[in-house]
Amino acid sequence: MSKPLMLNAFSPDSLDELDAPTREMIARRQRVLGPSYKLFYEHPVHFVRGEGVWLYDPDGTPYLDVYNNVPSVGHCHPHVVAAIARQAATLNTHTRYLNDLILTYAEKLVATFPAALSNVMFTCTGSETSDLAMRVARNFTGGSGFIVTETAYHGITSAVSEISPSLGVHVPLGVNVRTVPAPARYRADGSEVDDIGATFARDVELAIQDLQRHGIQVAALITDTIFSSDGVYSDPAGFLAPAVAAVRRAGGLFVADEVQPGFGRLGSHMWGFERHGIVPDMAILGKPMGNGIPIAGLVAKPEVLEDFARRARYFNTFGGNPVSCAAALAVLEVIEREQLMANAEDVGQYLREGLRALARQHENLGEVRGAGLFIGADLVEDRGTMKPDPALASRIVNGLRRKQVLISASGPSGHVLKIRPPLPFSRENADQFLGVLDEVLAEQR
Repeated sequence: MSKPLMLNAFSPDSLDELDAPTREMIARRQRVLGPSYKLFYEHPVHFVRGEGVWLYDPDGTPYLDVYNNVPSVGHCHPHVVAAIARQAATLNTHTRYLNDLILTYAEKLVATFPAALSNVMFTCTGSETSDLAMRVARNFTGGSGFIVTETAYHGITSAVSEISPSLGVHVPLGVNVRTVPAPARYRADGSEVDDIGATFARDVELAIQDLQRHGIQVAALITDTIFSSDGVYSDPAGFLAPAVAAVRRAGGLFVADEVQPGFGRLGSHMWGFERHGIVPDMAILGKPMGNGIPIAGLVAKPEVLEDFARRARYFNTFGGNPVSCAAALAVLEVIEREQLMANAEDVGQYLREGLRALARQHENLGEVRGAGLFIGADLVEDRGTMKPDPALASRIVNGLRRKQVLISASGPSGHVLKIRPPLPFSRENADQFLGVLDEVLAEQR
């Protein structure tokens, strides 16, 4: 049987190892949902309830969530739940009617951005937003070329899958798409990069030149500003600026994908691009903005949208509906009231220090990197060369799951532990995670 395309995916080869109720539920999924839907973990988990940073199975067993960023302010946050219920009982329609709530949310959202980014177009998903960003970039620049990183993920629509190489070799990249290596300190050959910013900019310039050699004008460089699918790359802060300058010199735009790093997750700033001292032409937002309720958006410079608005008829029935906006407004209120950015900064630093302490005890735990509550930790065969060990990463992820701790993996080899809990994650939660991870690492010796 072929290897699953998704990292940390359940394989039907393990079906006989599961209990009868789990096997039956998987069979029901297969019958009604078909083969495209994948499950996490060697032994999939059945959840019936969530609260804060915890998920609960049918027996009431709690699992510590160190992975899910969509419920950004915590599973089933009461303030968000109440806002959704209140608005659902009042009105839910679209943006072709005047509605004060939609405007209030839009104003509060764009106020968190630099002044140059003052318009927002609402969608339902990050994929829709990425698709819209591509359309706007083509219209504004007259170009059709896009540059992304080698393991980027920006969505699943037909157009966006062409700039999402992480979907696998059977999902072809667009002919006008060029990929560049992730801004990693270590290369696949074990060599170390001295100046990440200069190296990344040079790679972007080479991609621009290759597009031009084929008669293609660059439309945009699009990056997730924490490079999550590439393996989580955050430092040194500011390294993105030279690449952004390079694409603008060539007449292209810079689009910051903030679906995963945004909304305060990186601690020091509300948006990932701010850590690099740059202002994008557009920013892509996704489902964390509604704590899981489908709402997403494109925040952009007005001049970038102006000609597109004149030329294109754009409408999204559910994008920006009042119920979703109520959820999103409540999320911003919770982030502010509960000081979740400060918490992400504090607990994230605590977590990274704890992981680095574990690395001094476990030779296979390599580089630890990230910002706020978005952390990547390499699992390696050889710490000297940083040679990836994806098999070990899979064993660690599944070993943690057996001990009721949820994370996943990232990176081109699937060897990077992807640590990305809901924002209320505490130092006590961090201690529990670090303790269990220590146990699971020790079991691999």
